[in-house]
Amino acid sequence: MKNYLPEEGLYMLRYHSFYPGHREGAYPYLMTDKDVKMFDWVRAFNPYDLYTKSHERPNLKELRPFYDNLISEYFPATLRW
Repeated sequence: MKNYLPEEGLYMLRYHSFYPGHREGAYPYLMTDKDVKMFDWVRAFNPYDLYTKSHERPNLKELRPFYDNLISEYFPATLRW
C-alpha cells in the first residue's frame, strides 16, 4: 500500500486495531513526535472502522459502488506487488 496511499492512510491501516495506543494512550515512551501527530488520523478513522464489527452483515450491493469509486481514486487498475 505504501506505493499508493498517503502516509496518514498507512498509519490508519497499520494501527487501527491498536486500541491501547490510540484510545488508551499507552506506550507514549515508544512513540516519536511524528507518531503522536499521526495517531490523530488513526483516531479520526476509528469510528468508520467500527461498522466492520457489527452483528449485521453489510449490504454488499449497496456498498460496492462506493468502494469501487474509492479504490479507483487511490489505486491503479493493476497493483504493483
